[in-house]
Amino acid sequence: MSAPAREPQSERLVERIANAVLYEGYILYPYRPSAVKNQQRWNFGVVCPESYAIAQSGTESSAMQTECLIEAGPSTTIDVKVRFLQLTKREVAELLTDCRLPPADCVHLIEEDGEKFLLVPSLEVEEKIYQAWQEAVEREVEVPQLLISELDSAKTIAFNFPACRTIERVPDGLIVREQQAIAGEIEISSKVLNSVSADKTGAQLIKVSVVIRNCVEFAAATAKSRDDALMHSFVSTHTILETQQGAFLSLLDHSEQFQKGAVDCANKGTFPVLVGEEGSRDCLLSSPIILYDYPQIAPESAGDLFDGTEIDEILTLRIMSLTDEEKREMRNADALARQLLERTESMSPDQLLNLHGVMRKVEKSTN
Repeated sequence: MSAPAREPQSERLVERIANAVLYEGYILYPYRPSAVKNQQRWNFGVVCPESYAIAQSGTESSAMQTECLIEAGPSTTIDVKVRFLQLTKREVAELLTDCRLPPADCVHLIEEDGEKFLLVPSLEVEEKIYQAWQEAVEREVEVPQLLISELDSAKTIAFNFPACRTIERVPDGLIVREQQAIAGEIEISSKVLNSVSADKTGAQLIKVSVVIRNCVEFAAATAKSRDDALMHSFVSTHTILETQQGAFLSLLDHSEQFQKGAVDCANKGTFPVLVGEEGSRDCLLSSPIILYDYPQIAPESAGDLFDGTEIDEILTLRIMSLTDEEKREMRNADALARQLLERTESMSPDQLLNLHGVMRKVEKSTN
């Protein structure tokens, strides 16, 4: 897994891993909006409106559920952080002149400052190309310092982000960006399973549940495409859980004592793994991407290529082999694609060499 392009050096490991998850599939090679594989995006961690999920007969979901195990005492607390992308619809409009008027019944018109503009797939002006696209804004909802012993009654936190529309003037055209209002809720609860200590610390095995629901009212019957529903959805949704004076248990590698509790954990659309230094148990990342305990950022990676299964060297060389016209489209796709191209083009020979033939320590088999 490679690291996000924009991370500060001070960022903690869990946040670096989470950012790689957040932008999984954001834009794929050949990193151009016109590429077929970039026309159908956002297949990971989508939490859509309930009406749309029902209309899709189970192929989409309006909720995401994380369940995990924690060894907790009377003073154990957890912090819950839900992160996702909210999509922004970017449209391109071309200025209409007297010599080019649309039909009277045209529905793809925008009027701005007394001028008329026609929505188009792309607009090329002064060596720049502007294209219709789905951008994304990072969203985060944090619920800190929850006392585990008080979560036997579920705690529900509602959140919302308002609609937004902006217009940017460019030569002979407009760039229109629009976000729909979204709303949701996070339900956090706990259930005591059994005692895990014979001493007087009061430690117990507790199952913690975090459910994320999309509460947007959406007329699924009028949706023209999946993209319409995505504008009202949470995308690349994931959850970070941290504990103080407690210890999470791995659902992948645990003793027989905790087998039943682990099996009873129902995770829907996501799965929690331990994150941090090997052996630490104070942080979980629940992700729609398949991970194992203690995932790591490859130290050779110069930045994110938006594909967690990537081979950095191959994709880097492929970017370098793009034609000037392909690079121009990539450069104008959006800020993240432009940063990826600029980072790749500025890599030194030593950085490129570092991507090739990296060897990892292989543990000797005892069989």
